[in-house]
Amino acid sequence: MGSLILTEQKEWGALVTLNRPKALNALNTDVLRELDDVLTQLNAQKETQVVILTGSGEKAFAAGADIAAMREMTPGEARQFSAYGQAVMTRIAGMRAMVIAAVNGYALGGGCELAMACDIRIASTRAKFGIPEVTLGVIPGFGGTQRLSRLIGVGRALEMMATGGQINAEEALRMGLVNHVTEPEELLEVCEAMARKIAANSAGAIALGKQSIYAGSEMDLNRGLAHEAGLFALTFAHPDQREGMDAFLEKRKAVFK
Repeated sequence: MGSLILTEQKEWGALVTLNRPKALNALNTDVLRELDDVLTQLNAQKETQVVILTGSGEKAFAAGADIAAMREMTPGEARQFSAYGQAVMTRIAGMRAMVIAAVNGYALGGGCELAMACDIRIASTRAKFGIPEVTLGVIPGFGGTQRLSRLIGVGRALEMMATGGQINAEEALRMGLVNHVTEPEELLEVCEAMARKIAANSAGAIALGKQSIYAGSEMDLNRGLAHEAGLFALTFAHPDQREGMDAFLEKRKAVFK
């Protein structure tokens, strides 16, 4: 069996591909473990400013957790599986690099949860999103009930959860679940163009801005503002602050470390 996760280094970072096309890139423990290892390594590389995460084949980004693997789980085993899946998703959201989900097909169940853990979601017109776990007698376990409501609101999240239905890319865009929709043949090109734009900016500043947005979303406004002010001050201890401002005043392009 080949690698479950393919990694291609790019000038802006890395393209990471789930590689179980015959299983529609379903997430089992082996896939989660290998993905976790790959992303941990990338997070330690300063030169990795952006990660694009996608699925192999034309049909699926990731069509959910592996039902065959879950069928015989005990409640204790299910809790461990959920906890590990949540830990991987939390690690993705907490990466220093920006993570873009290039959703090229089905993003259902665990696959939808994986996309939601990414910072930015760009979908092809073929993409389908859903959290259909209730049709199997369970609920989302990799953070789906929490991240979906934060992205599209409680009412819509409840509807998607309770009906188990799927939405297309355009509906996901209207709801705010995805940032952009593009034609399938242009998906990676659009994602890479965004990656290059991100990589041209200060990686340190982006990491702190990402932290400020995520942490602040869990705080009241006054606490969030105080948190932002502290992180803003930290940027002035980094060489990128001087380089960026000098470049602006000298009317040249900044070269960040």
